[in-house]
Amino acid sequence: MNPKYINIMEEIKLRLTNGSLVTGSKLPSIRHLAKEFSCSKNTVIKAYVELEKEHLIYAVPKSGYYVVNEFQNEINENKEIDFLSAGPDKNAMPYVDFQHCMNQAIEHYKEELFTYSDQQGLYSLRAQVAKYLQDLQVFTQPERLVVVSGSQQALNLLVSMPFPNGKNNILIEQPTYFGFIESLQLQQTTTFGIDLSMEGIDFDRLEYIFRNNDIKFFYIIPRFHNPLGHCYSNREKKKIVELAEKYDVYIVEDDFLGDLDPNAKSDPLFSFDPSERVIYIKSFSKIFLPGLRIATVVLPKLMISNFLRYKFSSDFNSPALSQGALEIYLKSGMFQSHLKKIKEIYHTKMQLLQEACEALLPTNTYFSKPTSGFYIAIRLPENVTAKQVVHRLNEQQIYVDDASRMFLPEYKRENLLRISISQVEAKQIKPGIEQLANCITLLNSRKSCFLSNKSLLL
Repeated sequence: MNPKYINIMEEIKLRLTNGSLVTGSKLPSIRHLAKEFSCSKNTVIKAYVELEKEHLIYAVPKSGYYVVNEFQNEINENKEIDFLSAGPDKNAMPYVDFQHCMNQAIEHYKEELFTYSDQQGLYSLRAQVAKYLQDLQVFTQPERLVVVSGSQQALNLLVSMPFPNGKNNILIEQPTYFGFIESLQLQQTTTFGIDLSMEGIDFDRLEYIFRNNDIKFFYIIPRFHNPLGHCYSNREKKKIVELAEKYDVYIVEDDFLGDLDPNAKSDPLFSFDPSERVIYIKSFSKIFLPGLRIATVVLPKLMISNFLRYKFSSDFNSPALSQGALEIYLKSGMFQSHLKKIKEIYHTKMQLLQEACEALLPTNTYFSKPTSGFYIAIRLPENVTAKQVVHRLNEQQIYVDDASRMFLPEYKRENLLRISISQVEAKQIKPGIEQLANCITLLNSRKSCFLSNKSLLL
């Protein structure tokens, strides 16, 4: 659990960010906050002193504490609306907590810092991760976990290494995570695609591809898909695992946002896997600190030694200091506290985004409707391309993502936008979507007018 003064600091920062405390505002009295947080006055004073050190507030003798002008000015001057960035919300990151864990890790793991540690990853970290994964319905042993330098490393290694089924080709959802497409293209891997929409995939088509195309593994993002936001039902996940077993296909499950799922009954594909058919990847980059560069992969026992051999050629082992700090953070219980906070933040932002889209987007524009996660996809009218929208909004300092890079060439679509809520401020969501809607309407009307005039000339 966080120290109480940290909780108070985070609450004040949240109020500063969402605008409930503005320039010159007087902060709640020490007595009031002590009562609100059920703590001593000294705890509140410590929080205020730390906030003062960060130049967010200042004290007026015999009057109280106030918001400094610079903080609010910094927010007001930042007119950018960022629906593009996909890292975690910077305002919600536990920098102070994790700094303490880093300091402890330096002391506790100082010997490992000057030697080569376990190539599979610190056993103490793997034990903590195995325990943490139980909350995601992934039940496994530390011996099956390998610590990697981010999920991208795991994916890249899995593309390059041979699998026990002796097959060579890879199947991916369309669209999907562009970093994986890049790995496939760089390694010149024969790749097949299967169309994914918010209604799911065609299971007859999936079975046909499994049966006829020498598929080594199927790469799938089952919860809060990038870029669609789609989630498979438990029934669909079970069916995918059954088909993979029937046709000797492995599944690589990228569950990078599974922690944000508000549905307690939603399970990963791994939970339907009695025969070690599913390779499960869990990254900490989207829910925690991207710069940590730590992820874990749960492998079938017969694949571990070969995976480690390929990993050795890449980086031998992942940074011991990062591993040690994460282990301490997980063990302390601080991670669960952090997770509870960010689940609420992203769920709230997603609700605001969908309400804005429902109210403001043109009627011939469609958007996906996940319950949480980072992303929704917006399908533009046929007359409008994502490239046009991106270019026009950039001029207004509103940033969205053209999803065309998330398709294989033969599946490419030019009218799909990806909208991320991870780093945009909650108060910016509605104004940003309003500007997006205006842009779509303008481009669509101009194109329609052009086509109409062209037809008259013909």
